Amino acid sequence: MGNKIQTLSGYIHEYQKSVLQPEEFWSRIADSFYWKQAWSKTLEWDFDGPDVKWFLDGKLNITENILDRHLFTKGDDPAIIWEPNEPGDKHKVISYRELYEMTCQFSNTLVSNGVKKGDRVIIYMPMVPEAAVAMLACARVGAVHSVVFAGFSSTSLADRINDCEAKMVLTSDGNYRGAKQIPVKEVVDEALEKTSSIEKVIVLNRTGDKVDMKEGRDIWWHDAIEGQSKEFKAVEMDSEDMLFILYTSGSTGKPKGVVHTCGGYMVYSYYSFLNVFQYSQGDVYWCTADVGWITGHSYIVYGPLLAGATTLMFEGVPTYPNAGRFWEIVDKYKVNQFYTAPTAIRALQAFGLEPLEPYSLESLKVIGSVGEPINEEAWHWYHDHIGKGNCPLVDTWWQTETGGIMISALAGITPNKPAHASLPLPGIQPVIVDSEGNELHGNNVEGNLCVKFPWPSIIRTTYGDHERCRQTYFSTYKGMYFTGDGAKRDHDGYLRILGRVDDVINVSGHRMGTAEVENAINEHPKVVESAVVGFPHDVKGQGIYAYVICDMEGRTEENLKKEIKDTVRKIIGPIATPDEVQIVPGLPKTRSGKIMRRILRKVASKDISNMGDTSTLLNPEVVEEIIQGAGLK
Repeated sequence: MGNKIQTLSGYIHEYQKSVLQPEEFWSRIADSFYWKQAWSKTLEWDFDGPDVKWFLDGKLNITENILDRHLFTKGDDPAIIWEPNEPGDKHKVISYRELYEMTCQFSNTLVSNGVKKGDRVIIYMPMVPEAAVAMLACARVGAVHSVVFAGFSSTSLADRINDCEAKMVLTSDGNYRGAKQIPVKEVVDEALEKTSSIEKVIVLNRTGDKVDMKEGRDIWWHDAIEGQSKEFKAVEMDSEDMLFILYTSGSTGKPKGVVHTCGGYMVYSYYSFLNVFQYSQGDVYWCTADVGWITGHSYIVYGPLLAGATTLMFEGVPTYPNAGRFWEIVDKYKVNQFYTAPTAIRALQAFGLEPLEPYSLESLKVIGSVGEPINEEAWHWYHDHIGKGNCPLVDTWWQTETGGIMISALAGITPNKPAHASLPLPGIQPVIVDSEGNELHGNNVEGNLCVKFPWPSIIRTTYGDHERCRQTYFSTYKGMYFTGDGAKRDHDGYLRILGRVDDVINVSGHRMGTAEVENAINEHPKVVESAVVGFPHDVKGQGIYAYVICDMEGRTEENLKKEIKDTVRKIIGPIATPDEVQIVPGLPKTRSGKIMRRILRKVASKDISNMGDTSTLLNPEVVEEIIQGAGLK
């Protein structure tokens, strides 16, 4: 683990080197991997294109660096520990050798079912080890995986299948999630009625539910792998070949497929994992995310396994069968590094300290937070009661598009303070700019967060629409990657993330484009127009507040609100369901027809002081009606 920073002076030295000589810096880290062919040039970049290439002409397969490389030294060590939804059910421990064999066997399965290099494969599965095996097998055969969170609706799934023209879906009969049993295969069947590219569906038997199996298309996982060899020669990939597409919600209605490539993503997910969490061989590391999100890709599967770590996967939820479930698992497996979302922390905080009482949590060395800025109250509760005041708390800032953690304390190495992401990782050059794009130097400044130099796991494109990538991330400020977040650099030079500055809401750490939710609401036949904003929510960080103009004929307000919520749930999924729906007579608009979201955000936040000048609006009187309708006057 020669790439692990051990001291604060080591961090300062590495950081300076990474800024002064970035190509030499990343070359040295990439050198610790197995490449089938060395790269001819470390970096070529142009943010106007955008066009970024790392380790040009380098040939590799990421799974050889996860599996083959560890076989002789770590073959019998646990790679994945799996804890099922029900506490009494049998858990699984999968060694690196077993993971190698399972991946090779499933690689052969994919190939024998027509998957070849470059094909897109959708993974719509619960949190089971086979989901990780599916990802690794796709990577081994050179297919591009796109994992879709198995809580998304059939419409959301169909949109993603159609966008990437996927050839195969990997799924399960059902999914256990707390007290619920989710009919996963049924959702896939519904989605496939709206798609035409899928040739095969491989179905894992998880719940034993009776499901429809379409002859010629659907095949059970256990039948598909039967008789397949447990050896498979990894397909050679170029460093810049696609590894995966992960769909994220944007400020326009259509989800966008963020593309990550093989070489750079490998180097950065490994390096960031090792240093942020200060992982040591033999530690047990647990990230509570789902593989359907980028956190699950980088910090359940790729980062930890590239580092030869033991990574824990949990199928269930933090409050089932009770609010002590997380802490029971920490003690059961003697977890050393624990990485979760502020939403989970706030939800558990609401139960008080009683659920913690039976558990010692003494194995914990590092605790971490991901998905959104953690508020100070939750930070202190987490630090004091879970970390017992002596575990460094890494508050990590990053995005689907960045591929890995960008700004964070390195556990126990660099200082951190409550609710601050703190300092950038080596190789990351963040800047704060004003609205004109001028860099704000020095401390005590606030503005928009950009990055002025590429890092290995930066987004390469949005699948099938490169112009959208340019417009979204590289057109706002010339020569910079714009994160969409506001940030403040405090008097100590530490960065604090202030949240989204665009039309994106961060719900429980998952980004929802306001346009996507509005489009779903507008599908309801009685809806004339809608506007969606985020508002502060005690548990989720941000909730979704929908203002809706409706044709009320034949409906009560209560029924209509319920129908609107059900419509969103059906079209996108439960995660996007509005917390509040307010039926309004109109929406505040400028004379050019633009909705004044600033006003709607203030009403949703119950703060109607300083509403600003509304006299220039097309319909200023509607503001008063909205305020009264919200019960604020």
